Amino acid sequence: FIWRSCPQCQDAGIYEFTMGATGDKVKARYTYVYVYENNQWKIAHHHSSVMPEGIDIAKSITEDEVRGLFQLWNSALDTLDSDAVAKRYAKEGVLLPTVSDVPRTDYDTIKDYFDAFLLKKPQGVILESNVMIGTNWCQDAGIYEFTMGATGDKVKARYSFIYKFEDGQWKIAHHHSSMMPEAQLAASSGAPAPIPDAEVRSLFSLWNNALATLDPDEVAKRYSKAPCLLPTVSDVPRTDYDTIKDYFDAFLLKKPQGVILESNVMIGTNWCQDAGIY
Repeated sequence: FIWRSCPQCQDAGIYEFTMGATGDKVKARYTYVYVYENNQWKIAHHHSSVMPEGIDIAKSITEDEVRGLFQLWNSALDTLDSDAVAKRYAKEGVLLPTVSDVPRTDYDTIKDYFDAFLLKKPQGVILESNVMIGTNWCQDAGIYEFTMGATGDKVKARYSFIYKFEDGQWKIAHHHSSMMPEAQLAASSGAPAPIPDAEVRSLFSLWNNALATLDPDEVAKRYSKAPCLLPTVSDVPRTDYDTIKDYFDAFLLKKPQGVILESNVMIGTNWCQDAGIY
């Protein structure tokens, strides 16, 4: 779209770049305002912004490739080098590990966990996998089993990996691993009856109703004793009551109310997961 008004002119519209280094294509809106200066047309103003539907440069990945990311982590375990394993995590990665109650939220604490865990010489295999893919992120959640080379013991656990595309690599942004509760232990502890899919989905309403109170304490109390919140509008992982409440102190000023658009439920012994889009 061009207009002229001596001694300046404007060209505004949409352009597309091809990144020769990667082959990625980026479409954007642009405005150039040119002025006639020293016998040349020069750029006086240039505005360029990514198209609203493409704010992220999407890195495509298939479900099989998502499952293959586990092998990068598993191969790092095989080196018995805690530095190699910790480097598989994103810059702001969160690890909720199998055999520690302490959330690990940076390179040093993640490496510290694997300093001890790698002494067992673990190697894992995925038994059940459920994959979700988004723009520059993907998730693999299910059940894996470790064989401890140092002892021969086998440990089955639930897992979730959330990967993000960071600095040209798929890195682990969130990793939660917890042992499978033994059936006998579950029975002796008075475990609740199995929860149906519909009831899992309805748990969202308890959280959503807490939002409606506009009381951050009510919302924070919906989270467990050792929680992890990776919030929508903050880059800071929240791993305890105080930091979760702090997030909702601000977020509730927006008076949010949610509705689930897509839901994918997984159920285990004394745990369940609902992942999707809201």
